[in-house]
Amino acid sequence: MTVSPFDHPLLSALLGDEEASRHFSVEAEIEAALAFERALAEAEAQKGIIARDAAAAIVTALGTFRPDTALLRAGVAKDGVMVPELVRQIRATVGEPHGDKVHFGATSQDVIDTGLVLRLKAIVEHLGLLLTETVLRLTSLEERFGGRALAGMTRMQPAIPIKVTDRVSAWRAPLRRHQERLSDQSGRLLVVQFGGAAGTLEKLGDKGPAVRAALAAKLGLADAPQWQSQRDTLADFAGWLSLLTGSLGKFGQDIALMAQGGTEIALSGGGGSSAMPHKQNPVKAEALVALGRFNATQLSGMHQALLHEQERSGAAWTLEWLLLPQMVVAAAASLRLAAELAGQIESLGH
Repeated sequence: MTVSPFDHPLLSALLGDEEASRHFSVEAEIEAALAFERALAEAEAQKGIIARDAAAAIVTALGTFRPDTALLRAGVAKDGVMVPELVRQIRATVGEPHGDKVHFGATSQDVIDTGLVLRLKAIVEHLGLLLTETVLRLTSLEERFGGRALAGMTRMQPAIPIKVTDRVSAWRAPLRRHQERLSDQSGRLLVVQFGGAAGTLEKLGDKGPAVRAALAAKLGLADAPQWQSQRDTLADFAGWLSLLTGSLGKFGQDIALMAQGGTEIALSGGGGSSAMPHKQNPVKAEALVALGRFNATQLSGMHQALLHEQERSGAAWTLEWLLLPQMVVAAAASLRLAAELAGQIESLGH
């Protein structure tokens, strides 16, 4: 057992995904935070909130800035987030007379939430590519074996004969719907968060919306009103992750049951047994089932995180940090495993 199997040196080989995990590393989080501060300075100079000299000084300083991560760690222990300490270090690096213009009008949640969205943008692209690969692998199965017969099973009992194409279609069709859902969700998910202390951008006066739009454009995100206490879009994305892993888990469960029968499927590359050398265990299929159940369980927590009191919640926000990264990695790992498992099917039907 381990605190998190997704980044465990051994278990991550089965349950992890290096590319998805990379976007939740401390390096990626700091990089996204610095991108926010750089873009904010440029946007505020563009709209006349701070002087162009100040923005230039901030951008120049950020070009070589490397934070003291030990102090960031201590700052998180005290403040709950790294941003106050990070901003203090950036301001010290910029120095007088422009240091006080760093992070002007923003709050910690703007940095953390927009930084998350910046990383989710890359993750959505990664998941989309993996999903396309999995759909293609299933299509290949249908092309190779679709005309063969299978025993249709209802309530785990023999029913009537069906074709391989019937079962493969039931595996693939939900994945195509998930592709459509992801495309639809991305427009709502990949947006900037910029609201200032309580969501009103009070320090920017009537230029707040213009600065926010410029900030979004510089970061390659869509513009949207602040959503700091409105977490439905993140919960919706978590729901998509759970739907996806549930569909992939159904594929894994079907493969494991077919392997149990032993007559309608031939798999290569199964897992070995320390006690029974003759066995080829359907390890990838079993992992798909486990990951599907895992994300279904975590989803209830993401729905709990919808309960943000007033204008900001520390508790609900922290709960998201505990849950969403693992759900993302579980989804990416499921897609990888499903594509690999489909590629290991040497024969299907009869």
